[in-house]
Amino acid sequence: MFHRAVFIGTTLLASARAWNTDVHNQIGFMAETFFTPQTTSVLGQLLESQYNGSVGRAAAWADAYAHTAEGHFSYQWHWIDTHDAAPEYCHLDYTHDCAKGGCVVSAIANQTRILRECIGQVERGDLARGTNLTCSYALKWVAHFLGDIHQPLHANGRAVGGNTYKVIFGNVTTQLHAVWDGYIPYFAANVSKPFSNQSIDPFFSDLVTRIRRDQFYSAPYLWLSCTDPSTPEECATSWARESNKWDCDYVYSRVRNDTDLGTDGYAVGAVPIVELQISKAALRLGTWLNNLVQGVQSVSEEQEIIEL
Repeated sequence: MFHRAVFIGTTLLASARAWNTDVHNQIGFMAETFFTPQTTSVLGQLLESQYNGSVGRAAAWADAYAHTAEGHFSYQWHWIDTHDAAPEYCHLDYTHDCAKGGCVVSAIANQTRILRECIGQVERGDLARGTNLTCSYALKWVAHFLGDIHQPLHANGRAVGGNTYKVIFGNVTTQLHAVWDGYIPYFAANVSKPFSNQSIDPFFSDLVTRIRRDQFYSAPYLWLSCTDPSTPEECATSWARESNKWDCDYVYSRVRNDTDLGTDGYAVGAVPIVELQISKAALRLGTWLNNLVQGVQSVSEEQEIIEL
């Protein structure tokens, strides 16, 4: 989960559980660049007025809500704890690893189904201006959880997702989870303050450009091999497995708790992974929501033809 960063001296610190709050916002702003005009219009009707129709501005809501008495039930939806043994063995089994009260995979699936119904209400003219909180919440949860599921330590149970694994970064003692939530994104962007929660920042605009120009070592079109909202458990599980694999391939295999991760090469090696995972999250989110809107619209048009 993301929380606002704090500063000590010139070091930007993150007290987080999964991508910092501002990183969630930026993933949402990136996703918006891939929206069709129809998607932008429809989703804008689902959100409460304070978001001004922006999924990016709403993408961090789920973290704060999970820490309220009303929303505490959703706290565990932000991750899936695997029962594997990183870095020796990484394996995610949705049926076995998803807790009884839900996990990030089941949350994406359930809220996607609700969101589909809500989009249908907008298409029929039965919903506008964020008047249905169930629908607004569903959109905000989907936007948030597609970010969470791409953070590697949200798909691993070791050390409570890295939250109890103590490390040093920038001469500050912290947790491995916080390193991946915020320290490395800030390191990658070379910034000393949080990213904007109102509009896309240059670092993330550059990632969008790289996606459009196919400038990642894995082609972006391959990231979309599973983006059919009618099979949400299947797709979300595949995304979680990708994240879990990084826990063996880098997160835990390269980490040391007796050196400074900010200067021993760990952060430098992690930057391409963070850039990749953030970019996957944004493109998949944008495509997921486009497909939802397009699918509902197609069904509505078919029904109209049948009625004629």
